[in-house]
Amino acid sequence: MNAPVILEDRETRPTAVISAAARARRVIPIQPTSEEVALYEIRKTIHPRAVHGWFARWRWTFVFLTQAVFYGVPWLTWNGRQAVLFDLGARKFYLFGGVFWPQDVIYLSVLLIISALSLFLFTAIAGRLWCGYACPQTVYTEIFMWIERKIEGDRLARVRLDAAPLTLDKFVIKALKHTAWFAVALWTGYTFVGYFTPIRDLGVAAITWQLGPWELFWILFYGIATYGNAGWLREQVCKYMCPYARFQSVMFDKDTLVITYDRARGEPRGGRSKAVDPRAQGLGDCVDCNICVQVCPTGIDIRKGLQYECIGCAACIDGCDQVMDKMGYPKGLIRYTTENALAQGLTPRAMWKRVFRLRTLLYGAGLMVITGVAAASLAMRNPLKVDIIRDRGALARETIPGQIENVYRLQVMNTEERARSYTISAAGLPGLALAGLEQPIELKAESTKLFALRLQAPLEPPGGVAPAAGPHKIELTVQAVDDDKVVRHEQSTFIIPR
Repeated sequence: MNAPVILEDRETRPTAVISAAARARRVIPIQPTSEEVALYEIRKTIHPRAVHGWFARWRWTFVFLTQAVFYGVPWLTWNGRQAVLFDLGARKFYLFGGVFWPQDVIYLSVLLIISALSLFLFTAIAGRLWCGYACPQTVYTEIFMWIERKIEGDRLARVRLDAAPLTLDKFVIKALKHTAWFAVALWTGYTFVGYFTPIRDLGVAAITWQLGPWELFWILFYGIATYGNAGWLREQVCKYMCPYARFQSVMFDKDTLVITYDRARGEPRGGRSKAVDPRAQGLGDCVDCNICVQVCPTGIDIRKGLQYECIGCAACIDGCDQVMDKMGYPKGLIRYTTENALAQGLTPRAMWKRVFRLRTLLYGAGLMVITGVAAASLAMRNPLKVDIIRDRGALARETIPGQIENVYRLQVMNTEERARSYTISAAGLPGLALAGLEQPIELKAESTKLFALRLQAPLEPPGGVAPAAGPHKIELTVQAVDDDKVVRHEQSTFIIPR
């Protein structure tokens, strides 16, 4: 009798005990394990179906708000100038009543921190709210798809038009659509450049064919980018180009509100008439109409679970709710909910209690503190900026018997949009005084002036103690004549030679 042989797999675990003869007779073919995988999936054109509902109204509300701000703000005026203008040539940023200089870069840093914390907070609460409602890619894609529906018709009409051979009518319809797209994109590029060059002057230069090369380049660049991203690439920008979809899962947890298909309620899915009782037929509430897929701008099936392609626009919720209304079923087969709420059957109150958890409360508290501090800092912002350094090319010297003089370079900056007069004084040594400077000094609006400042101190002040040789701390005060609150105190050193 043949001895048994133990066959083991690659993990050295026994899988079978058979005789050697049986093993000899058995032939196990080796299957190839290699498989070609494309690095980039060939795009299938997505024709999203028009949808109406609560979330669609919110989405269009954000489209109107963001575009009203973007297209409208450059045309506002303030103090005889454009209200919002980023003048890179003059290195000044105008934001309504405020003028920001390169020295105010801290405010840009704070703005970026506030934006990051807001993104973390909203994502931790309800997923990709930014992507679904306010992202420029989503907003302009919505605008371009609205133009497409108005010219080519709804989903079925567009599918038939794309499948039809090229005729004169099809060419005219397609040309009209792309002309409208490019007009919107070009106006978008013009508006974008209008934030950096006064938009009215830019319009005059465009009409008279006198645009500068950089202005023309950026108008065309931003316009073509808008046309290509919103008209052609669309969901591919979200799926392949945007990094947010890749790291969003880091900010998700089991208590994050996400768009979810209720599998326990919807399965098994299947078609039926409105009169049929789905429970009697052993069916769930999902009628397998595929409306949720047809309205999705990225073409995914939310019934397969949360996917990184989902931008959180909630179009599938509106589409499914419309079908549930027609069938007489309760809404919410697809809804915003959390993983814990589905798994544990939590009530809406219990679910929302866990949504506003320690993590989101910390994000919110940090956001409120930083925003409050930034707002207070802006409100108390001093329009006077002063910088003083000792002139390294001029040594401390005795000008007249008993008087020591130090020379400084003083830079005074008036960031306001009106002229100011300032007085300068010095303290820190007995008898310290300014020499050769007419006061008050005058500065024009939004101007900087450099002064050669001479400070003199007596070696033997009357009724005082002679200062020791070496450096002495002094304080320079620059103050506005008409406003005691506009003042700067700067520290420096006064050197008494040995």
